[in-house]
Amino acid sequence: MRAATDSSRCGSLAWSRGALAVALAAAAVFTTARTTAGEPPAGIAIQQDLRSFGTYATVLHVAAHPDDENRGLLAYLSRIRGFRTGYLSVTRGDGGQNEIGPEFGEKLGLARTQELLAGRAIDGVRQFFTRALDFGYSKSITETLSVWDRQQVLGDVVRVIRTFRPDVIITRFSPQAQAGNHGHHNASALLALEAFKISGDPQAFPEQIAEGLTPWQPTRILQNGGGGFSIAAGGTDPVTRDSVQTIAAQTSAQHKTQFGPGGGGRGGRGGASGDERTETFSLLAGAPAKADIMEGLDLTWARVPGGAELGRLAAAALASFKPGDPAASVPSLLALRAQLAKLPADSLVDDKRQQLDRILQDCLGITVATTAPAAEVVPGEKLTLAASVVVRSKFPVRWTSTHVSYPGGGLSVDGFESSRMSTELVLDLPANVPVSHPYWLREEATAGMFRVADPKLIGQPENSPPFMVDCTFDVGDQKLVVSSEPLAPTKPGKPGRRLVVISPISLRFSSGVALFTPGERKKIEVEVTAARAGERGSLRLETPAGWTVSPSSQPFQLGKNGEQTRLAFTVTAPEKSAAGTVLAVAEVGGVKFSHQRTEIRYDHIPLQILQAPARLKVAAFDYATRGKNVGYLPGAGDDTVEALSQLGYGVTMLTGLGLTAEKLRGLDAVVIGVRAFNERSDLAANFPGLLAYVEAGGTVIAQYNRPNGLKAQQLGPYALSIAESARSAPKWRVTEENAPVLFLAPDHAALTRPNRLGPADFVGWVQERGAYFPNSWDEKHYTPVLTMNDTDERPLTGSLLIAKHGKGYYVYTGLAFFRQLPAGVPGGYRLFANLLALGRE
Repeated sequence: MRAATDSSRCGSLAWSRGALAVALAAAAVFTTARTTAGEPPAGIAIQQDLRSFGTYATVLHVAAHPDDENRGLLAYLSRIRGFRTGYLSVTRGDGGQNEIGPEFGEKLGLARTQELLAGRAIDGVRQFFTRALDFGYSKSITETLSVWDRQQVLGDVVRVIRTFRPDVIITRFSPQAQAGNHGHHNASALLALEAFKISGDPQAFPEQIAEGLTPWQPTRILQNGGGGFSIAAGGTDPVTRDSVQTIAAQTSAQHKTQFGPGGGGRGGRGGASGDERTETFSLLAGAPAKADIMEGLDLTWARVPGGAELGRLAAAALASFKPGDPAASVPSLLALRAQLAKLPADSLVDDKRQQLDRILQDCLGITVATTAPAAEVVPGEKLTLAASVVVRSKFPVRWTSTHVSYPGGGLSVDGFESSRMSTELVLDLPANVPVSHPYWLREEATAGMFRVADPKLIGQPENSPPFMVDCTFDVGDQKLVVSSEPLAPTKPGKPGRRLVVISPISLRFSSGVALFTPGERKKIEVEVTAARAGERGSLRLETPAGWTVSPSSQPFQLGKNGEQTRLAFTVTAPEKSAAGTVLAVAEVGGVKFSHQRTEIRYDHIPLQILQAPARLKVAAFDYATRGKNVGYLPGAGDDTVEALSQLGYGVTMLTGLGLTAEKLRGLDAVVIGVRAFNERSDLAANFPGLLAYVEAGGTVIAQYNRPNGLKAQQLGPYALSIAESARSAPKWRVTEENAPVLFLAPDHAALTRPNRLGPADFVGWVQERGAYFPNSWDEKHYTPVLTMNDTDERPLTGSLLIAKHGKGYYVYTGLAFFRQLPAGVPGGYRLFANLLALGRE
């Protein structure tokens, strides 16, 4: 559910907080209105919701990543045919690239989750995920399922099917292995097919049945594409008057981290444009279909036991609805609601109850808004909320009570009976309220899976709101509960911010990684920042076995909100090579906090606040460096500057205009950031100055670039091409992080000085060896240093190319240093140090 899209939701007073969160997300599926915040939807939008209410059909689309979904198909199913539609993205896209900022890994996954939710707010589709982690490009289903926990991911897909209960599942990709295709893609379809076959079996994942889920067998599973039958899948949304392709393009535009500032700029991955769109489908399993995905299914309430009369009432309500006078339909809606209440509890029926409550709310013209003075609250403090209600219709409505629920407590007050009503809610938050953090990041992940302690959270796109206000109204002889998530005001015209519970103090190490030689002592600093005035407590460091720290703890006292202090500890590494994690722990008022605040700020998604444990990776190993000063020319964003600092280098930040003899004088080496040739418009014109620096004796290390969208075509002093990667990218990358590495030039300085490298230096790499290796180069000038390959593939020799140019060295590498250095991989640092030392042996 997107906090920014609407501040009022329909609920049921008897629900638990978890059930309410699911219902709130479901409400988005059925809301076709596109109105100004706080204003009731237009009659035509309510009419469309009524039409959707009378349609009893559910479709689940399954693919591997954010941006894989066929956005045109989703828009057609949800907005044109009025189906209850969901998208299951098996991963959150954590292992992808970021075209607009420095976030990678779990931070990128969080941003891409929000981009999907922004798209879902446009097309009205429900969003789901599994616990599978996007570990980067994979060339096969076999590799993918060896990293993911196959049984866990399969169970998650089954859980989503049993929760959402689709009639039809549509995969985006084939379940068969396909040469050149991403292994995640085919694995997502394979798991969907396997889940389809067992989701109706109570013996499959019986723990889900024990939790309260019921078996569910969809009618068929189709692959989008692949021949078979086709359907016309165009049309115009009757509410917004946008075509399917326009809606799809709007959702595509949200995927900025993947496609760049302009977003996808297209409406999906199939079909034609405008009203002439078509989609093709092929049957994977289940009941055959020749003309339509819902062929042979009853799409009315008659398919539900006891639903025939309900369907008749729904059809009558739709036929008599007057867009210019929605309140005139309230009596018929109350009759419909009473009939619906007779049906037994069922997840799909419960979703329909929420849809009908929302329709009734809209016809009554009820809007509920709850505001907070600030978006961030601290455990143990008071929080004052202001709830206001507006009823715009003349139909009698009485506000009878208000209840606010929050972690560790709740508060109820009476309502009022005037046409414009408000109340103030003062909450005393417990001191032990947990701070906000994405539920799938609360525990440390494995290489391929997130860990989630509460199984009922699995599948949900994000945390449920920590605060929720329920306003109860008497409407005729029935009670209607409207739930409002409190929001804090932002800039005029901008949506409010969701409330988050923050730590009273945040902790941050001065770097993410600290390098030691065995037995070395180093000063480690922790920055302590107060979120409120007058914070005082103590700080200590928890170290791995064999590491020591002094002093054992230190006190701190911060007078003002935002005030900072730095506390220094001396950490001593073991006498042998070792690695581990240091945790900073503060105690404030008898409560322990260990949180590092990280903000993800982009204009197209809400502000995201991460409060992960404040950890420092520590690694002790033998390494040596040469030189003192390095220049860095940023690209798309990475952690190279921090890594250089850990190696002991002073770093000078450069721009294209700084690539002159005068500006580069005194630098021992220059490092070019990842994808700088794709991102920087000032590089091509100033590249000759960089080559002149090399010719005079300098060293340049250029990190990988993508073959598409190069803003500078010359990648080195001599001919070097990555063009073939644009046509067959999988051939020019090594995705197996443990793939054997052989030395083509074993005596080269890059492998021997100042650190003599061996096979052990390529153990423990993370995610991949590298990508977008050059496919051709001037063999007279470039020396290929390494060779590597994925299983059953030919060796690639372009991962590390070094050319002597004049008195200096030019290095072009596709090796994934940008992943290895932040992870504290010793071999990554030792090899990088050797490259920086070229010419200074």
